[in-house]
Amino acid sequence: MSPKSDYVCSVEVVDQQKVTHVNQVLPEKMVTRQMAEFFKSLSDPTRLRIVQALLEEELCVCDISAIVDISISAISHQLRLLRSMHIVKFRKQGKMVYYSLEDEHISRMLEIALEHLNEKANER
Repeated sequence: MSPKSDYVCSVEVVDQQKVTHVNQVLPEKMVTRQMAEFFKSLSDPTRLRIVQALLEEELCVCDISAIVDISISAISHQLRLLRSMHIVKFRKQGKMVYYSLEDEHISRMLEIALEHLNEKANER
């Protein structure tokens, strides 16, 4: 393993022009907090598995429960959280409730993450 000094500058010099530029284009701190909450909601393996299943097709709660192999009650709890983060949406059809991804952004983001992981795995 490389010494810690290989990963940090050996002198402390701030490029104020770069700092000013980046601070001007960074999202507001509130937006950053919202993004952190969004990613946090996907950090749970069960919720991520639900979202991965919904990448394939719209599913009812019972189908999701069978795929993820946890109780309908537990699935409902996770879906409620995913709905609150605008990751999934639902529609009722008679007595059935079907879930799907909120929009194309979610699927693109997950596809890019998977592509990144596969790329890194192939580098090893």
